[in-house]
Amino acid sequence: MADLSRLHILVLDDNAHMIYIVRTLLHGFGIREIRDTRDAAEALDIIRHETVDIVFSDYEMDLLDGLEFTRMIRTAKDSRNRYVPIILLTAYTERSRICEARDAGVTEVCAKPVTAQQLWQKMSAVINHPRPFVKSKTYFGPDRRRRIKSSYRGPERRHANLEPLGEGEGYSARDSSGL
Repeated sequence: MADLSRLHILVLDDNAHMIYIVRTLLHGFGIREIRDTRDAAEALDIIRHETVDIVFSDYEMDLLDGLEFTRMIRTAKDSRNRYVPIILLTAYTERSRICEARDAGVTEVCAKPVTAQQLWQKMSAVINHPRPFVKSKTYFGPDRRRRIKSSYRGPERRHANLEPLGEGEGYSARDSSGL
């Protein structure tokens, strides 16, 4: 098992019992630096002022839900860590909700009830296989493509329109107008 003791994790969920479950699983993986909160505004403040390597966020919360929270991290002018992996925890796993989460900039989705195996797989994915980030007029976040269809030849074929964002930051996708 990899040494995860140096990771700094933030858990955001309005349910104290779910925070306890996630914390317990993360401790079992050897993670010691875990901050948690039931308030999205406090979570944003933590991300602005502290080192956070991975965020676990609930989907359904009062005032500011997990998708709005993700959008704020990805697009706010004062966001200190726009590239932080965000793993969304949700009991709502309908395809439309998963697509909505993906389009908000969520890195991975973990279905509730959360299991140790699922949590490990999602963490492993963001640590061992990080996806490049993409910036366009309407989106900033991890590359949403899971499969690359080499047969696609249309005007939106991304690999032909990629420009580097910067060292280790991914790519910017220009639209078909070349902007």
